[in-house]
Amino acid sequence: MTTTTSSPNAAALTAALPELREAYAALQAKGLKLDLTRGKPSAEQLDLANPMLALPGDRSRSESGTDVRNYGGLDGLPELRAMFAELLDVPVEQLLAGGNASLTMMYDTVVRAMLFGFPESPAPWSREETVRWICAVPGYDRHFAVCEELGIEMITVPMTESGPDAAAVAELVADDPTIKGMWVVPTYANPDGSVVSDDVARALAEMPAAAPDFRILWDNAYALHHLTDTETRTAPILQFAAAAGNPDRVIMYASTSKITWAGAGVAFLASSPANVAWYKKHLAKASIGPDKVNHLRHALFFGSADGVREHMRKHREILAPKFEAVTAILADRLGEYGVGEWTDPRGGYFVSLDVLPGTAARVVALAKDAGIALTPAGATFPYGKDPEDKNIRLAPSMPPLAEVTAAMEGVATCVLLAAAEALAGE
Repeated sequence: MTTTTSSPNAAALTAALPELREAYAALQAKGLKLDLTRGKPSAEQLDLANPMLALPGDRSRSESGTDVRNYGGLDGLPELRAMFAELLDVPVEQLLAGGNASLTMMYDTVVRAMLFGFPESPAPWSREETVRWICAVPGYDRHFAVCEELGIEMITVPMTESGPDAAAVAELVADDPTIKGMWVVPTYANPDGSVVSDDVARALAEMPAAAPDFRILWDNAYALHHLTDTETRTAPILQFAAAAGNPDRVIMYASTSKITWAGAGVAFLASSPANVAWYKKHLAKASIGPDKVNHLRHALFFGSADGVREHMRKHREILAPKFEAVTAILADRLGEYGVGEWTDPRGGYFVSLDVLPGTAARVVALAKDAGIALTPAGATFPYGKDPEDKNIRLAPSMPPLAEVTAAMEGVATCVLLAAAEALAGE
C-alpha cells in the first residue's frame, strides 16, 4: 500500500539543481492551469447518474405507499434505507437517510452534543471546562474544521495502514474524561487510503473510556469506492461495540455524494437504537422530513444493492487509470533521488505524499507559481500545522487523465527542486 524511496540522495540532487531550475522555468512557461486540490468527482463520473434526471417521472408514491411529495418520514424512504443497510452492513431500523451531505449530519451531531449532551452526558459539552477530541493524522481537514469552529481541542495520534494507532488511543481515553470522541474514516481513509482492520475496530469498540459519553464518529465516506477488483469490506464496528457492552459508542455516516451527484446525493447515519432516537429527537425540531423525491429517484435508479455495486465499478474504470498515473510518475521521477514516500491506495479519492521534511510548503508554493493548485501543506493536520512540513494530499479524481499526468509531472519537478534547494542549504 505504501511505496517508500530510499534515503535522500543528497549528492545527486544538489548536482542536479541547475538542471531542475531549468526544468522548473520550462514548467512555468507552459502557462498551466491545473487543480489537484479536492476530491471531487469528474464530469465523466457525474454523467454516470444522468438517467436520474428523468426520475421519478410522474411517480409520486414509493413501494411502501408513501407520497414522497409531502411532509413526514423523518427516517427516510424505507426502500432506499434497506438498500444501503445491506451495503453498510447495519440493521435497517438503525439507519436514517437524510439530505445530501453526511458532513452536515456529523456537524449536527457534534453541535447537538455541545448544546444538549448525549443521554449519558453529565452535562452538555458546552458547559464542560474542556472538551478534547482525538484526530488520527494525516486526516481529513473538514473533520478538523468542525472541532476548531466549536472550540474542541484536538489531540493527534498516528495513522497506520490498519487505522488509527489503537494503543495510543486507548491510553489517552482511559483516564481523561475530557476526551469526548474521535474521528475515524474506516475504509480508504482520507488522505492515505488506509483501511481499519477488524482488530483495530474491535480494540476501539472495547477499550475503556473515562468519559461516559465518548463517541467514535465513523465516517464511512469511501466504503464502496474501490480502485481494484478487491472490494474491501468495512469492519463491522457497530456489531463489535454492541458485543463489548458499548452499543452507543459509534455513530456511522455515509453518503452517495461520490456515487451519484456530489451536490444532490443522499446522506446516511447509523448507530445504536438509543443514539438514533437521540438524533431523531433533535432532528424533529429542525425538520419535518428529508427530500423523499430524491430518495425515490435514487432507489429507482439503483434498483438494489447490487445495482449500487455495479454502478461503482463504472466509477472505478474512470478513476483507476488516474491513480495509476500518479503513482507511476512518482516512482519514475522521485525513486532514484530518495525524496518521497507515497501511498498506492486500493480505493478512495486520494494519494498521500510525504516529501523531504521541511519542504511541503515550498513544494505547494512552487506548484502554485507554475499553475498547479495543490491542497495547502498542513491541511491534513489539525489547525493546518504539519509538525514536519512534509505531507501533501493529492486528489486526482476531477481532472481528465491527461491533465492528471501533466500536473503530476509538474509536481514531481517541484518536489525535486524543493528538496535540492533544502539539501544545498538554500
